[in-house]
Amino acid sequence: MRFSQKKKNSIAIIGSRGIPNNYGGFECFTEHISPKLAKKDYEVYVSCEHSGNVNPPKKFEGVNLFYFPIKHPKSNLLGMFYEILYDAYSLLYASLKTDQVYMLGYSAPIFFFIPKLFGKKLYLNPDGFEWKRNKFNGIIKFMLKIQERLGVFWADKIIADSMGIKKYYDDKYGKNTEFIAYGVSETPKINWNEEYLPESLKGIIEDSNYWLLVARLEPENNIHTIVDGYLKSKTKKPLVIVGNFLNSDYENTVKDMMDGMDEDKNIVFTGGIYNQMGLNMLRQNSFCYLHGHSVGGTNPSLIEAMVFKNIIFAHKNQFNEEVCQDSALYFNDSDELKTKMNDADDFPQNYQILKTLAFSRVKQEYSWEKIVSRYDDLFGIEYSKQKERYTPTKLPLTEGYNSK
Repeated sequence: MRFSQKKKNSIAIIGSRGIPNNYGGFECFTEHISPKLAKKDYEVYVSCEHSGNVNPPKKFEGVNLFYFPIKHPKSNLLGMFYEILYDAYSLLYASLKTDQVYMLGYSAPIFFFIPKLFGKKLYLNPDGFEWKRNKFNGIIKFMLKIQERLGVFWADKIIADSMGIKKYYDDKYGKNTEFIAYGVSETPKINWNEEYLPESLKGIIEDSNYWLLVARLEPENNIHTIVDGYLKSKTKKPLVIVGNFLNSDYENTVKDMMDGMDEDKNIVFTGGIYNQMGLNMLRQNSFCYLHGHSVGGTNPSLIEAMVFKNIIFAHKNQFNEEVCQDSALYFNDSDELKTKMNDADDFPQNYQILKTLAFSRVKQEYSWEKIVSRYDDLFGIEYSKQKERYTPTKLPLTEGYNSK
């Protein structure tokens, strides 16, 4: 049953670094979902980190933007405290301004009580299994498990972007978790044009003649596995890696693997590419897309590769298999990846069917129209319940009642 009325409620989407997207998955999600909800008559607010601008924009495609007044510190340690304060500020601002609060991630669950003080509904999207990420030491992983528990305690509704995450929260915490995946839109074909390429790729790659990886460059995304598989393979096509390293030690580990690399191979690290035209052209025209994510849910870069009709080789885990099913080939380690890369290089005609399968699946299951409709239903129905809860019941006057 759809909840519908002309003027719908207000909602804040917080926890991302802000929009327009210049970072990663949550930002990509927020940039897409918030304007689409605004077009459905929701009043939408999005939290943003300090922009560095004197007069940052207050609107983005009909969405209200609000900013944390403190700049992000350069220190990683201080950065952790910054993120907690940023989320606390966002929770307070959102609770004062909006009817419902949608929290992305749980870095500050000790402040999740704030919406409750104002009688506001709190939704939580925990992303993946943060405590499994290799970049964290044992103490931080333990703290993340505590944060997870606190987040579950305070949240009115958990929203999972994969069935694997939903099952985990349902089984572990007895929650009726809502499953709503990320979405993706079909993008018009962009013909190959070297002018759209970053300088690091000009004269290096050719149309449909390179392997592509787009990710945050961290261990759980298996950058090292993909680099090792490429180095072991016979392919002479360049490997293009788009994204930023978040840890200098891991960056050194990956780049040390390239010492003594064969002269007929080429690995290009482009850093982040935020020119959407150039990035989409790279995705649409790659020979094969390599996806190493292993601990998240529905990853935006994967479904974007699917809608761009890529051949996809993905790390074998429950999340990637749930998304791609039989529209991708899977690898557990660099040796398996090497074998698949060699075969695709030798017999590319055998792999073309994967493009059609991937596109068909993502259009059926991950269209933004379907995802926004699910959120519209959820936010509308829950808001209706919220209004009923906080609206005093009017008692009928008793016949013969005298107010004197």
